[in-house]
Amino acid sequence: MPKIALYGHPGAGKSTFAAALAEECERAGAPVCRLKLGAPLYAVQSVVYAVAGRPLSDTGVQDGPLLNALGSAMRRINPEALTAPFAERVREAEALDPKAVLICDDMRASDMSAVLTLGFHLVEVAAPDGVRRRHKAGRGDLAAGDDSHPTEAPVTGRPWWRVDNDGTIEQLRGEATRLVREVLR
Repeated sequence: MPKIALYGHPGAGKSTFAAALAEECERAGAPVCRLKLGAPLYAVQSVVYAVAGRPLSDTGVQDGPLLNALGSAMRRINPEALTAPFAERVREAEALDPKAVLICDDMRASDMSAVLTLGFHLVEVAAPDGVRRRHKAGRGDLAAGDDSHPTEAPVTGRPWWRVDNDGTIEQLRGEATRLVREVLR
C-alpha cells in the first residue's frame, strides 16, 4: 500500500493537491484513504468553540492561532499526542483495505520521524508567497495562523517528491497524475 505524506507552508496547496491525488488514484482504479494527522486538533478546536458559545457548523474550518496553540500544547504535554492516534488510524486503514493509497495532507516537521516510521513517502508542496497568500485568503479560515509559529517550522531533509504549485488547478492535476503513475507502478 503506497503511503504519501504531504507537507509545505500554509496555503501551498496541500489539501487541494491531496484531493487531486485522490481523484487520480480513483481514476486509476486504486482505492484511497485520506488521513489527517491533525484530526485531534480539529476535535479539540470544535470543543473550544462550543464551550465559548460559538459551535462550529463546519468542523473543517481553521482557527489558525488556536490550532497553533493547541498543537504546541498537546505536543508539550505528550510528544505523541498527534502521532500515536494517527498511527492507529493508519493501522486501521491498512487492515480495512491493504491495497488503498494512504494520503496525509498535514504533516509537520515535528511529526516527520513518526510518519517515516509508518512507511510514508514525503512529498513537499511548494508555492510562491503570492500564491500562498491568495490561497490562505480564499479558504475561509476563521483566523489565519502564524506562518512563523513553531508548529509551522520547515521540514528538514529531502522530499521523495516535490510539487511546485504555481497556483493553477491544471498544474496540480498534472503533478498528481505523474505522482500516481509513480506510486502505482
